[in-house]
Amino acid sequence: MIRDMAAGPRVLLKRLRELMAEPLEPQERLDRIVRDIAANMVAEVCSLYVLRADSVLELYATVGLNPNAVHLAQLRLGQGLVGTIAASARALNLSNAQEHPAFAYLPETGEEIYHSFLGVPVLRAGRTLGVLVVQNKTMRHYRDDEIEALETTAMVIAEMIASGDIGRLSRPGLELDLSRPASFTGIAFNEGVGLGHVVLHEPRIVVTNLFNEDSGEELRRLEDSLGSLRLSIDDMLERRDVAFEGEHREVLEAYRMFANDRGWVRRLEEAIRNGLTAEAAVEKVQSDMRARMMHMTDPYLRERMSDFDDLANRLLRQLLGRGPETIAESLPKDAIIVARSMGAAELLDYPRDRLRGLVLEDGAPTSHVVIVARAMGIPVAGQMKGVVSMSENGDPIIVDGVEGAVHLRPQPDLEAAYAEKVRFRARRQELYRELRKKPSETKDGVKVDLLMNAGLAVDLPQLAEAGAAGIGLFRTELQFMVASTFPRAEAQEKLYRDVLDTARGRPVTFRTIDIGGDKVLPYFKGSAQEEENPALGWRAIRLTLDRPGLLRTQIRALLKAAGGRELKVMLPMVTELGEIAQAREIIDREVRHLSRFAHHLPTSLKLGAMIEVPSLLWQLDELMQAVDFVSVGSNDLFQFVMAADRGNTQLADRFDTLSVPFLRVLKQIADAGLRNHTPVTLCGELAGKPISAMALLGLGYRSISMSPASIGPVKAMLTELPLGELTAFLDDNLAGPAARLPMRALLQAFADDRSIPL
Repeated sequence: MIRDMAAGPRVLLKRLRELMAEPLEPQERLDRIVRDIAANMVAEVCSLYVLRADSVLELYATVGLNPNAVHLAQLRLGQGLVGTIAASARALNLSNAQEHPAFAYLPETGEEIYHSFLGVPVLRAGRTLGVLVVQNKTMRHYRDDEIEALETTAMVIAEMIASGDIGRLSRPGLELDLSRPASFTGIAFNEGVGLGHVVLHEPRIVVTNLFNEDSGEELRRLEDSLGSLRLSIDDMLERRDVAFEGEHREVLEAYRMFANDRGWVRRLEEAIRNGLTAEAAVEKVQSDMRARMMHMTDPYLRERMSDFDDLANRLLRQLLGRGPETIAESLPKDAIIVARSMGAAELLDYPRDRLRGLVLEDGAPTSHVVIVARAMGIPVAGQMKGVVSMSENGDPIIVDGVEGAVHLRPQPDLEAAYAEKVRFRARRQELYRELRKKPSETKDGVKVDLLMNAGLAVDLPQLAEAGAAGIGLFRTELQFMVASTFPRAEAQEKLYRDVLDTARGRPVTFRTIDIGGDKVLPYFKGSAQEEENPALGWRAIRLTLDRPGLLRTQIRALLKAAGGRELKVMLPMVTELGEIAQAREIIDREVRHLSRFAHHLPTSLKLGAMIEVPSLLWQLDELMQAVDFVSVGSNDLFQFVMAADRGNTQLADRFDTLSVPFLRVLKQIADAGLRNHTPVTLCGELAGKPISAMALLGLGYRSISMSPASIGPVKAMLTELPLGELTAFLDDNLAGPAARLPMRALLQAFADDRSIPL
C-alpha cells in the first residue's frame, strides 16, 4: 500500500538541507541522498547516473541495485530509458517500464524485475548533466508532487556537479560532461585570435540558498519582485524619451508576456510550496523551461528562449537585490566576453587592456557592438548558437576571428597550436612596428599615404602605434551609437578637439553622421522606422538634410573644435550634386554665425563627398569640380554595384571585390580624380587587405584608409611592390575581355613571382 505523500516533498527537502550541511565526502553524500529519496518515495530502487564528457552515462550512486556496479555500469546517450531521458532532457513516468521501446537491461546492476519507473534529467541552465531514477516492483503511476520532489533533488545534485565536488569521483582519464571540450562554428566578424577565460556578459546568478524556512514569506518575496519587474518593463514600454520601436519593442512585449504568464508564475509558486526559496524556484523553473524549449523545432519558439532566460535573470536580480555590478571587478587579465547579444556601450564598459576577444550567440557583421569591437581591435566571432549555456565563468576559451570558430575548454594540443598562432602573429606585429620608421613608398619610389579609420576616443592611441599618416575616415556616428541619448554639442566638440589634438597636424577627415539603414539609434524615432530596403532608404546625408538641426549642431561643434587648424568634412552617401550644395549652404551659415560671435574658426575648410552610390559614376567630372576631395566607400559601392547585400551570408562569397567589372569602376574614379586634380582616397575593407590594397595602387590610388591593424601588413606589401610593373600588368588585363582567369588569381601570381608578401 502506498502511503500518503502530501508532506513527502517537504520532508525530503528538509532531509536534503540537513545532508548538504553535513561534512561528508562526495560519494557518501550521494549514497545518503539516493537512500533518503528511496525511503521518502517508498521505492525499491533509486539511482543516479552522471553524464561524462564521452557522452556515456555512468552509475554514480544507487540503492536497490548491485553496489559493486557503481562507476562500472554505463549507458550511452540515447540508450535505454536513462539514455533517452538524458538525450531528450524530458522526464519519463512509466507504470510498466518494460513495455517501453527504449527499455534496456543491464545485467551487471543485478536489477530485479520492476514495473514502475520515474526518471528526471539533472539539469543546469538547460544542460543535461545526468539522470535521477526511482523504480518500484508494483505497477503504479507517480504523482505530480513526487515528480516535483525528484526534479528539485536533481537540481541540488546539478549544483553539486557544477561545484566540482562530484568530479573528484571520476576515474583517471574520464571527465564529466561539464568539463567536456566543445567547439562552435559560426561567422568571423573581426580578424584575430584570442586565448583567455570566459567572462559571461550577464553571468548566471549562482543560487546558494536553496531551501526555505517559511513558504509564505518566500511567496511574498516572489510576488513583490514580480510586481517590481512588471513595473520596470511597463515603464520602459511607456517611456517617451526612448523610441522602442520594431525589434526593441517586440523584445519588451515578449518580456511583459512572460512576466504576466500565469502558467510560469504558478510553476514558481509550486516550487516554493515544495520547499524551495524564491530564487531557487526561479532557477529550477528556468532550467526546466530551457531544456524543453531547446528541443522544440519551431525556430520562433526557440528564439523566445533567450527572452525567457533574460527575464528570469532579471527576476533573480530583483529577488537578490542586486544592482549593476562593477564590471572591472574580478575581471581576468585575459577576458573573453561571451554574450547572447550586447550593446555597443556595454562593451566599452570593460577595460580594454583586459579584453582578448568577444563571442556572440547572435549578432551581425554590421551590428553596433561589432563595429565598436573592430574599432577596439578585438577578435570577434558570432552566430555561435548554444555557446552561452555551455560556458561557465572562468572556462578556458579560444576565439578564432579568422575562421569564425570558438573552442571552449580546448584540449591541450589544440590550445598549444593556437598559442603558437598567437606568437606568430605577435612576431609579425613586431616586424610591422619596425616598418613604422620606414617611408611609405613602393619599391620604385612612389609615395603612398596609409591612413587609418577611427570613430571613438579608444581609437586615438593607435594613430601613433600603427604609424598612420593621418585619419582618412573618422566615423562620427559611433559616438551617437554608444550613447543612450543624443550627444550634446559640447560632448561632440570635445571629442573632435581631442581627435585633432592627438593627430598633431596630421590630416583628419570627419564624416558627418551616417545613421539610418542598419545604424539605428534607439533614442531617435526617425531612424527606427520600418523600411523595406533600409540600405537604400532614409539614411546618411538624406536623413541629415531632412533633419538639418542634427547637421547644424555637428558642423558647429566641428568648426569650434578645429579653430586655428584645417578642417576636412566629408558627406556620406551622396547621390546627386544638389545634396552637396544644400550641405555647403548649412556649413556656410554656421561659419557666418560663429564669425558674428568672434569664434576662433579653422584656417581652411575642405568639403568632400563619399562615392558610394553608383549614380555618381555618371557625374564624376562635375563631382570632382564641386568638392575639394572625394573618398570611395568601397563596401557600400560594391554592394550597390553588384546588387548584393553585404550582410547576407549566402552572398558573402558569391561576388569578388577584385572582379574585373568592379576594378574598372574603381579605375574610372581614380582617373577622374587625376584628370580634375582632385585628391581621391579609398576607405573600405578593400584597403585593409594586402592583395586588394595592391590592386588599388595599381589602379592609381595613392591614399587609402584602413583599420589600424591592417597598416602593418599593407606597408610590408607596399615596400616590396614594383608599382610600375603592376600598373602595366593591370592596364593590360583590364583592357581585354573580362572572361579570363579570375583577377584575384592573377594578382596572387604576380605577387608570388616577385616575392611580395600578401
